Amino acid sequence: MPKRFNVTGVCIPELHYMVNTKNQIDQIIADYIRKGSYFTINRARQFGKTTTLYLLERQLREQYTVIRLSFEAADELFQSLYTFTKGLIRSISRELKMQETENSLIRQWEQPVSHDLPFSDLSDRITDLCSGNDKKIILMIDEVDKSADNQIFLSFLGLLRNKYLGQQQQRDLTFQSVILAGVYDIKNLKLKLHPEEETKYNSPWNIAADFHLDLSFQPEDIAGMLADYEADYHTGMDIPALSRWIYEYTDGYPYMVSRICMLIEERAAGSKDFPTRKDAWTKSGFLYAIRLFLQDTNTLFDDMVKTLKQYPLLKERIEDILFCGTRYTFESNSPLINIGVMFGFLKNRENMVAVANRIYETKMYNLFLSERELHSAHLPELRDNGTSHGTTFILHGMLQMNIVMEKFYEYYEEIFKNANEKFLENEGRRLFLMYLRPIINGAGNYYIEAQTRDQTRTDVIIDYRGQRFIVEMKLWHGKSYHERGQRQLLSYLDDYRLDMGYLLSFNFNKNKQTGIHEIVLDGKKILEVVV
Repeated sequence: MPKRFNVTGVCIPELHYMVNTKNQIDQIIADYIRKGSYFTINRARQFGKTTTLYLLERQLREQYTVIRLSFEAADELFQSLYTFTKGLIRSISRELKMQETENSLIRQWEQPVSHDLPFSDLSDRITDLCSGNDKKIILMIDEVDKSADNQIFLSFLGLLRNKYLGQQQQRDLTFQSVILAGVYDIKNLKLKLHPEEETKYNSPWNIAADFHLDLSFQPEDIAGMLADYEADYHTGMDIPALSRWIYEYTDGYPYMVSRICMLIEERAAGSKDFPTRKDAWTKSGFLYAIRLFLQDTNTLFDDMVKTLKQYPLLKERIEDILFCGTRYTFESNSPLINIGVMFGFLKNRENMVAVANRIYETKMYNLFLSERELHSAHLPELRDNGTSHGTTFILHGMLQMNIVMEKFYEYYEEIFKNANEKFLENEGRRLFLMYLRPIINGAGNYYIEAQTRDQTRTDVIIDYRGQRFIVEMKLWHGKSYHERGQRQLLSYLDDYRLDMGYLLSFNFNKNKQTGIHEIVLDGKKILEVVV
């Protein structure tokens, strides 16, 4: 059966195109397993945690007995200490039988559980199992946070911790290593119970070693996966370029990487615009896949929307970053920042808080703009004018960017000429994106160049059917600052090998001179729009 790209469940090397993570697996074994560490792999949704555990298990089974469990859909375990103990013993027994553990050990393990002291009974059985087994035993538990809002689970962690400490003092025998995997860090479990109480933490797992291994994919990792695909289909794709583009949009988020490749293979290839695989594995095919991805209904985006609703202050701060260019210092001990990082939405970029990748960023822009459109009664004219002139903006399938800018100037001057200055200063960039989005919707992509975004400047990159446009949006801060903006745009045009750029300035001076004019600097044209 031919391999395919996979975004559901475990990725299996024999069945799926996937990044070679052998070096990561080897490092986990060397730095944690062999040293007898207990640790937590807490990463965002669909970040490859389950696949990592599976690959670890495959490699460890030669030397260790590996018990790999999951607490997903295990609610019935957490009715009482007795039911938890009985269910856990049953699950571990099944794992032991699959690894041909001695029957006498299994029979001993399966003895009836004490109703009065189930955890004391469990502790003794773990000791007997680990002392009697020929191999050291590794315990892995996936989806620990699915049922972790429960004192029984915390008590179980306490049992494991006490046995670990006893083994360190040669007073007990227990698992060689315990690995817990989930989204929530163990110390943040109370956030799952009471998200409004952001400063409260549980720390029943204070023996855990810090796990800082980067599970994201680098461009060379993505290139290796594409090379495997190319060896099968010979599309002639530019592997280094495609790997770089995928990384630029995803920052190596495993699900996003695989999803983009899947969309190119299964949705782009064979379509009207990309009849063959050779046509699809190109820059145009890649951008088409990005559009499909951003229009997707998937569990990743569903979780994003749900989490932002659950943490309204986090959502508010992300909107500040995206639309106002607000800069927040990255502080890992800040509960709010920690939550954003934990869910994969935020990252540390040069000690400032940034949205984690371009996919999340653009999806959040689209989400926030859509919400504003639906809830802003004072913006119907802008929305209407952005959608009712399609034949004007698009000519022979090509975006007429000059006309887009000219019409935005007309509508802005007509609708917002007398609006409150503070409102416009905060909303100007949002208004332009709200205007732009329906014009390019379905045929183009846009994203914000995060490196240049601040409270005074934002660069919008627009890709439309092979065309690329750069619009620099700035707040007016005097003529000299404006001239520096022109030079900055020229530099950006050089980087993208473009001869034409667009400068949109929001001027709030009382004696401002608004209008549209074209200038030529160093052989490049800039259409300046001042509102």
